[in-house]
Amino acid sequence: MLNVMTAEQVAKTLKNKEELFILDVRNESDFQNWKIEGENVELLNIPYFDLIDGVEQALSQIPVGKKLLVVCAKEGSSKFVAEQIVEAGRENVHYLHGGMKAWSEHLEQVIVYEDQQVKVYQFIRVGKGCLSYMVLSGKEALVVDPSRFTDLYQKVAQNEGVTIKHIVDSHLHADHISGGNVLADATGASYYLMKSEGAVFDFKALEDHEHIQFELVDMQVLAVKTPGHTPGSVSFLVNDKLLFSGDTIFVGGLGRPDLGGKVREWAEDLYETVYDKVSQMADDVIVLPAHYANLDDELNQEGYIGAALGDIREKNELMRNKNKSDFIDSVAASAHSETPPNFEEIVAINRGVEEATPDRQQELEIGPNRCAVHHFA
Repeated sequence: MLNVMTAEQVAKTLKNKEELFILDVRNESDFQNWKIEGENVELLNIPYFDLIDGVEQALSQIPVGKKLLVVCAKEGSSKFVAEQIVEAGRENVHYLHGGMKAWSEHLEQVIVYEDQQVKVYQFIRVGKGCLSYMVLSGKEALVVDPSRFTDLYQKVAQNEGVTIKHIVDSHLHADHISGGNVLADATGASYYLMKSEGAVFDFKALEDHEHIQFELVDMQVLAVKTPGHTPGSVSFLVNDKLLFSGDTIFVGGLGRPDLGGKVREWAEDLYETVYDKVSQMADDVIVLPAHYANLDDELNQEGYIGAALGDIREKNELMRNKNKSDFIDSVAASAHSETPPNFEEIVAINRGVEEATPDRQQELEIGPNRCAVHHFA
């Protein structure tokens, strides 16, 4: 019998560290660029066109008895190959519903923090490594770094009985299309972005706001100007407990400052951020970034991507006892990795100078994020 797995089911399999054997039938270059990975995941790549006339080549390499998931770009090819494998007598065979496009778009909602003043949800885009957040207080909510799947945030707000009043983007994203402007139009919320990022639509400039207050409790979101990844990168410190760090600080690294072609200049800004601004924050502040690189390394025991600032400092040598010259040299040496796919067009869309159809937006976002310059092993 042929089975189907949804992106949500695959995400839960990875988070639970369950065993899974994946046969990826996309072409080799697509597979090498971006794949489903996990601690107990085995991978085999055989292009679909090598399996059209028979799956014997695959059968000889697929272990008997393990759960098998066949994946392709959109679903059709993987379903065809999975059917052939079932006909050959194998059991526990699945194909990925919607293919890697569906995998790219799935978001996992988890709770990060809750006290009498605030509740925070994290939305993990498992297939992209992108993170967004909803901060709830009283009857209001603030959304941080929203994806383009804006219906999700509206649904959560409705279920929680709150109104989305504020939306912030920590920077002009290069690997995915922001939903900030669309969500603001749909909800009437105020949308905040750094003026220095060059957006051409209407928004509230974060340069003009030291904090954003919620009406029911004494909850402040302090906009800490933290350049480094882009000149207008911002972090948000909530109640001196939670640091929404954008792409400035990750659980396992720092934001890459080379996308604008001024790596040493922006690395100097990143140094000032790390050693002058973030260094003043307490070790028990919880860092909540806009991206992650490895789910197995960065997902904590509570089930979300985040870590205490003190733990990040301890593990990340770039944040400890580096003089400015050595820091800039280290960042410059590691920053020239592969750029996010289609990043120039994505940035143009996020800036509002270009438009794209939903199909084109989906196409542009296929692939991994590449926003960090350093990750510990």
